[in-house]
Amino acid sequence: MLAIMAEFDVVVLGGVGVDTIVRVPELAVPPGDFLPVPPVYDYVAHSGNGVALGFHALGLRTKFADFLGDDPAGDLVRARYAAAGLDFSALPAPNGTPRSVNLVDAAGRRFSFFDGRHPDGLVLPPAFYLPFVERARHVHVASPRALEAFPAARRLGITSSTDVHAWDGADEWAHPLAYEADLVFLSSAAAPDRIDAIMRQILAEGRATVVVATEGAGGSRVLCRGDEAPARFPVVPPDRPVVDSNGAGDAYSTAFMSRWLAGGPIAECALAGAVSGAFACGAAGTHEELISAGALDEALARLGA
Repeated sequence: MLAIMAEFDVVVLGGVGVDTIVRVPELAVPPGDFLPVPPVYDYVAHSGNGVALGFHALGLRTKFADFLGDDPAGDLVRARYAAAGLDFSALPAPNGTPRSVNLVDAAGRRFSFFDGRHPDGLVLPPAFYLPFVERARHVHVASPRALEAFPAARRLGITSSTDVHAWDGADEWAHPLAYEADLVFLSSAAAPDRIDAIMRQILAEGRATVVVATEGAGGSRVLCRGDEAPARFPVVPPDRPVVDSNGAGDAYSTAFMSRWLAGGPIAECALAGAVSGAFACGAAGTHEELISAGALDEALARLGA
């Protein structure tokens, strides 16, 4: 009944900005004070953006809401969403649109310098976004600026998710996200030797039923409540050369969630994520090419899912 009555399949809260991507030979400062590089481009980006566009590309009815600056970066965001047909609502960002400068090496690996720029204590007013949550089947909270979405989701009987990225398990900034969502994504990059312990910590301290850790070329692992150890899942070889890993984690989580929301088994969810993540690595930019529902279905069928 809920799925029939809901206006949105998913509401995504927070997490839009612009990436400036600089392609470099390697992730190291070269000698001297000058290095010619290929053309430098700006892309609409950041995690909430990737999840919202990813869901939209997969055919889910998606609503996205965040702060946005009245500046050229904000204009770039608005134009992208208008062209894509993504339903987006924004409040003025007092310090402008968040930015990142991402270095990408010849193998597609990246390092990001993140300028969040929102002032400390800035939160999205619940009166702004809770009406969207009340009309949704699922809410993905991409920023700690929208924490009231979690108790609202529980009241409404809908599911919630988040991504705490390269969290080390100790920094308290992530607790309100990691310990409140039903489905939690993170990267192993900050603590690869302790990632299993961090996954168990999220389950022990929080409400999650599923925790997913991505490991880049190492694949992913999934720990469900009640399991003794995480299940390990490999990457899927990309169908095209890897040029840029920006946005691959968001592509993974979006495709994983699309199958999870449909009631699919964990192995199918992880395989969908791996296919989508590999697809994202074949395009320059952060979230410029997003796998479609048809392409994902075709790839899963080819892989025996």
